[in-house]
Amino acid sequence: MKNPLLILAGVVVCSISIPILISVVSYDDINVSTQVKEIKEVATKTPVVNTKKEKEKEVINYETIDKKTPTINVYNHKLGKIQAMNMEEYLYGVLAGEMSSEFDIEALKAQALAARTYVKYKENQGPNSKHRNALVCTDFRHCQEYKSPEELEKKNGKAWMENSYKKIKQAVNETKGQIITYKGKPILTLYFSTSSGKTENSEEVFSSAYPYLKSVDSPYDKSAPKYISALELSNSDFVNLFKKSYGNIKIDAGNLSNQVKIKKRSEGGAVESIKIGNKEIKGTDVRSILNLNSANFDMKFENNSVKINVKGYGHGVGMSQWGAQGMAEEGYKYYEILSHYYTGTNITDIY
Repeated sequence: MKNPLLILAGVVVCSISIPILISVVSYDDINVSTQVKEIKEVATKTPVVNTKKEKEKEVINYETIDKKTPTINVYNHKLGKIQAMNMEEYLYGVLAGEMSSEFDIEALKAQALAARTYVKYKENQGPNSKHRNALVCTDFRHCQEYKSPEELEKKNGKAWMENSYKKIKQAVNETKGQIITYKGKPILTLYFSTSSGKTENSEEVFSSAYPYLKSVDSPYDKSAPKYISALELSNSDFVNLFKKSYGNIKIDAGNLSNQVKIKKRSEGGAVESIKIGNKEIKGTDVRSILNLNSANFDMKFENNSVKINVKGYGHGVGMSQWGAQGMAEEGYKYYEILSHYYTGTNITDIY
């Protein structure tokens, strides 16, 4: 028989050890469960980075100044007289003339800043004799298109004025006094309808280089109605058009493919120079002679005809309006659109 004292000691040790062991195991289980729970909570609280369209973006407010809107002198070429206009009310007419009211509000705001900045740029250039020393004129061939409320109602009707015109005014009002600047000065805000996929460097189209008018990608223009256009001419018509413009050009209707060669293209894809007969001609001049939508074109010679395929619509420098519309549809704000098309610029609120 075993020693009774040893048995008693064993019982005492077990009675003390087992509760302690159970407590330790339970404590570890509790700690593990708590840690797992905490990890799950942290994971749930960690934000997920979404795509541009999905994430909530911070909206930048450029309205920092609230001064009285200035009055400017505008030469109305249709009426043949100078008119004093409230700057913002003048911009209603410009925006209505330069961009469709069907466009997204952010594209319209971008256009409003481009139009307002153009006026301030002209102001810095001084009086212009072409519009009787008024700051700007209403002729789009020289300044910006402008349509009075009376013209707009006559053309579009009262329903348009009550609905679409309100959207035009909203775009102007919500950007009151804001202009685009480069190193503190208003920029030359060139803009056009439709790019060919890239905009142009200013010096490759207008000879003058501006640091903010650089070639940039413009991938959202493909839905524009004039993104692609085409022209077909007979060989004789093609030759006659160039002979009319250049009296000493040597070219004939036979075998044109050997007499016409594109020599150089711009960074944006437009034809810079083309050899036609014995003449090297600018792509912009060819655009004018043939009445093409842009200088980004290709020529194909088939039998007795010339087929010309054209990309884009307009000079291609600055902001593409259809590109701005595409960016707005993708969720970009007006200031992001302007920053994209006008390199290195800022937005400044002047009144």
